[in-house]
Order: sequence, then structure tokens, then C-alpha cells
Amino acid sequence: METIINTTKLDVFRSHLTPTAINLPSAIVQEVNAVLDQTDFPTTRQEAWKYTRVGKIAAISAQQGITPSDDTSFPIIDQEAYTIHVVNGQPIWTTAQDKLPQGVHIKTLSSCNEAELQQLFEKKIQGIDVFQALNIAYLTDGLFITVDENVSIDHPIQLLHLNTTDSQVSNVSHFISAHKGSKASFIIGSLSSANSNSFTNSSLNVHVAENATLTIDKLQVEEEGNLIVSNELVTQENGSTFTINTITLNGSLVRNNLTIEVDGTNCTTNLNGAYLLKGNQHVDNHTVVDHKQPHCNSNELYKGVMDDQSTGVFNGKVFVREDAQKINAFQSNGNVLLSDSATINSKPELEIYADDVKCSHGSTTGQLDEEAVFYLRARGLSEASARQLLVSAFISDVLDKIENDAVGTFIDDVLSNRFGWQR
Repeated sequence: METIINTTKLDVFRSHLTPTAINLPSAIVQEVNAVLDQTDFPTTRQEAWKYTRVGKIAAISAQQGITPSDDTSFPIIDQEAYTIHVVNGQPIWTTAQDKLPQGVHIKTLSSCNEAELQQLFEKKIQGIDVFQALNIAYLTDGLFITVDENVSIDHPIQLLHLNTTDSQVSNVSHFISAHKGSKASFIIGSLSSANSNSFTNSSLNVHVAENATLTIDKLQVEEEGNLIVSNELVTQENGSTFTINTITLNGSLVRNNLTIEVDGTNCTTNLNGAYLLKGNQHVDNHTVVDHKQPHCNSNELYKGVMDDQSTGVFNGKVFVREDAQKINAFQSNGNVLLSDSATINSKPELEIYADDVKCSHGSTTGQLDEEAVFYLRARGLSEASARQLLVSAFISDVLDKIENDAVGTFIDDVLSNRFGWQR
């Protein structure tokens, strides 16, 4: 009898990739390959991907590891930050390693031994999806960053991702560990300059230890036609504070999966996001805040502005476990549609198993207030200026939460160049 072999889109995509050269433990490699052998790219029939099609990713004739030319100059967001560029999946030390502040240790995954990699990846493989499995099986490289106990860093650590060629696929993983009582901030940027069909599949694992404070400003400003899937897993211990600001201003297809496990008491968690879209851009934010311990606060604010035929997706979920009493959890998603062809799909969710909590969620979608536009025009503004002013006021609730002035200036420059807006 003739054997029929069904070739999936994922099989074709994988045929262009080179298995990771990182010395990962064999059991981990076998497990992720088993996941990939038994699945395909997600479809809209799956609830988590209901509003996001990944056909553009599946259609890439992928290539990996293209070395950039020596004379390439790479963009920098914060000139004072300790900077590492990750170019076509390979870390390039823009700030020399011996210039890092005392108490900060950074090494590439390719330089880690097998025992270190086992410790880093053993939790990462639990319940992974197809993109997380691809990230590990075809891992290009990544960074392992630790901040020692009670160390406060004077300037941010800046990780800037760039793909410089078409059809470039970069599978990158980073691990950040902020030890007890430490304080650090990070800038993580996706700034690919390739014209089209570049795909960054990134993974970030963050551990915020007892009484540590960690802030991440995450900026996604890819050129048109480039694609991003980003998976982040954050774990918090007692008394820790974690803040992430996710700002998406460009990129053809962007999917952000952010999961925060609040596994300590007296923690504070802040999630802020802004997405400003035009053309056919598609941005999908999926967030989970899992409160496992009592006496914690979480605040989530995401705002979007959609123009032309762009599409936004927001799915935020807050869990409050049975023993997690005295939780204050607030979630809000607001959206403005600037054209009749723009779309937003918003789904905030609460799943509460404790009874002594204060939790709320909400979602609003609308267009600009025409009376407000008329009021501003009556005072001498053009219609375009009036609309831009109202949009800026709407989105500033999120952007004003960014404390790094260099990051704020970078965002303002992008808003001016891409949208013609002044904030």
C-alpha cells in the first residue's frame, strides 16, 4: 500500500531553516521537535488566533544568519544606554563588555554550558506553542543577563533587534534575572531595516526576585512588510515591581504574547501599551496576569488608534487564584477608529476564584468626537490639526507613563515622521 505523507505549511517553512547550533540539552531539543512534528501553524479556528492570520509568516522562503556588512551603522534609541545590537539573530556588542556597570553580567547563550542552558530552558518548554517551539529548535542565539543583589544600574540596558535582509528569520531568546533588591531598566527595540518578509520570532524570560524593580520599554518600529511574534514570560517574587511599556508604531504583522506570573505577595505589576496603525498593518496583543499570591496590585492600560485598513486585536486576561485575597487588579482597553475600514477586536477578561478582591475591566471603541473637532476648528486649527491634537491627547495617557526621556523623544520622532503628528 502506498504511504501518503501530508506535508504541512510548517514542514515547508522548517525545510528552509538550520537547526540550532546552541548546545541545548538533547532532551529539550527532542521535546520541541516532537511538538513541531505534531502540529502546524495556527489558524483562525483556534481561539487564541481567531483574529490573526499567519499566512505571511508561513509563506516566507526563510534564510538565517546572514552576516551584516562591516560598514553598517545601526540605530540607537538611548545614546547613554549600555547597548547590544542583535543583528540577523546574532548579538553584536556596541558597548564593550568591560564597560558594563559592576554587578551586571551578560553572556551569549552560545557561550553558556549545558548545565546553564538546562536551567534556563527547563521551564520554558512547558506548554509551548508552535512559535515558541520554533524559537528553541532553530535558535540563532540570545543573551543571559543577570543583575546582582542590591545593584542599581545608572543607565538602561538596550537590546536592539534588526534584520537587514529580505526573508531573514531570526529566532532569538533572552533571559533576564534581577536578583533580590536590584533595580534596572531595559529598552528592547525591534527596528528591522529589511524591506519585506523579514521575521523576528523572539522570546524573553524575566525573573524579578524579592524587592527587585524592573522596567522594560519595548518599542516595535519595523519597516513595512516585516513580521514579529514576541513571547514574554515574567515571574515576580515577594515585594517586587515590574513595569512594561509596549509601543507598536510600525510593522506589517505584530503578535505580542505577554504572560506575568505574580508568584509573591505585595507585588506591583504595570502593563501599558499603545499601538498606532495605518495601511494594512495588523497588531495583536495578548496579555495574561496571573495572581497566585495575596496582597498585590496590577494595572493594565492599552490604547490603540487605527487608520486606513489596519486591524488591532486586544485580548487581556487576569486570573485571581483561590488563595490570592486582597488583590487590586484593573484592566482597560480604549480604541479610536479613524476610518470606516479600520477594525478592532477587543476582549478583556477576568477569571476570579477569590472573594476579597477589587477587580475591574473595560473596553471602549469609537471615533473622534466631531463636536470636539468643530470646537478646535472654530479656534483656528485646521481639521487635520484638530484631529491630530485629539488623537495625541487620547494616546498620551499611555506614552506619558514612559519615564525615559530618550525613549519618549524617539517615539515623538517616529510619530512625526510616520504619521505627521506632534505630541
